[in-house]
Amino acid sequence: MKALIEEIASLQTAETFGRVSAVQGLLLEVAGPVQAMRIGARVDIADAAAGDIGCEVVGFKNDRAICMPFRHIDGVRMGCKAVVASQDQSVRPTQAWLGRVLNALGEPIDGKGPLPQGADALPLRASPPPAQMRSRVGEPIDLGVRALNTFLTCCRGQRMGIFAGSGVGKSVLFSMLARNTSADVTIIGLIGERGREVQEFIEDDLGPEGLKNAIVVVATSDETALMRRQAAWLTMTLAEYFRDRGADALCLIDSLTRFAMAQREVGLAGGEPPTAKGYTPTVFSELPRLLERAGPGVGKGSITGLFTVLVEGDDHNEPVSDAVRAIVDGHVVMERSIAERGRFPAISILKSVSRTMPGSADPEYRPVIRKARELMATYSDMEELIRLGAYRRGSSRDVDEAIDRHADLEAFLAQEKDETSSIQDGYAQLARIVIGSGEEAPQERGALTDEVS
Repeated sequence: MKALIEEIASLQTAETFGRVSAVQGLLLEVAGPVQAMRIGARVDIADAAAGDIGCEVVGFKNDRAICMPFRHIDGVRMGCKAVVASQDQSVRPTQAWLGRVLNALGEPIDGKGPLPQGADALPLRASPPPAQMRSRVGEPIDLGVRALNTFLTCCRGQRMGIFAGSGVGKSVLFSMLARNTSADVTIIGLIGERGREVQEFIEDDLGPEGLKNAIVVVATSDETALMRRQAAWLTMTLAEYFRDRGADALCLIDSLTRFAMAQREVGLAGGEPPTAKGYTPTVFSELPRLLERAGPGVGKGSITGLFTVLVEGDDHNEPVSDAVRAIVDGHVVMERSIAERGRFPAISILKSVSRTMPGSADPEYRPVIRKARELMATYSDMEELIRLGAYRRGSSRDVDEAIDRHADLEAFLAQEKDETSSIQDGYAQLARIVIGSGEEAPQERGALTDEVS
């Protein structure tokens, strides 16, 4: 009833409209009462041959408003009526949205009927909680992936980036995290995703059990830049809804690169100057605005954010990767060379960082993790000589030990798509490898620490 009352109160008593005066590429110029519009306002082109087309005001030029459409502009003609629909874009989520699949406008696309509307309207472009009032990150969260649980332990409310080139297994790792990570609710944003993979992800990777406590927001690669950009905002807004109600939400976005590309399209169409690799300045201001909304809230709730970044040309220092890496609380680097030798997930432990480590790791197992990293670093330094046969066993005790443990560590880091591993199981397996006894890890953790040290 409250939602209905607020919706009635928001109805406009007078209709404000202009006319389409020009079409240039992706842009529509609207002449008329531009003083009644503002950046981000919704404008509906009402007389298009293909039906109403929603647009967003992205700028002004002289006495005209510059608008971008949410869908393709087939059928738009000169003089089409452009109605100012609303000044702020918002959604009214409820708990009943769990288990549903939406588009970027918050409309259901799963064929299960209309969505119930909540009492409160949440803006899509909300501000992050005040820094001085936010809680700290919580306890370690089980991601279900051995390599991440042990070497890159993540806490509730932490934000992690997954950096990988195309075809390295980023989407597979993303699906493992969506299915295995422990959280109260999961909000998944598929930004610029291949259309054929959406149903595969929902039915095979997520499954009925996973979807039951999740909301999936989809904007495929063929949709307009505004739809792809808004899908990321909607994903974060839904995560904020559950966080503000005390839940530990998991927010998964695949991928931030496509969000940045969508913002670049919007910026270039609006007349912004291109900078590094054609990205406009607003790309690097919108990324932190989006990512800072994740994390701990003011109260008990939190948003644990896991965001993929498609690294262009395998260059991990390209502009979007650099910007995201500086914002998030850790980064997982996936390498093509590891994938080419058949080890999946192809995570490079030595190049990946969790900014909550070592504090988030079990104190009794920190020596084990440190020793394992040392073994991998030693083998990496000598890898070329070892493969060429130029290293002679006995020259260095540390190198000999790294060679002996290498195969076991590689097997430990490998994990099948449908396999899951808890944090404690990962610690125990890693301890057996590092100790080298081939037996069960000691029951007394103190004894384990002394032996490794």
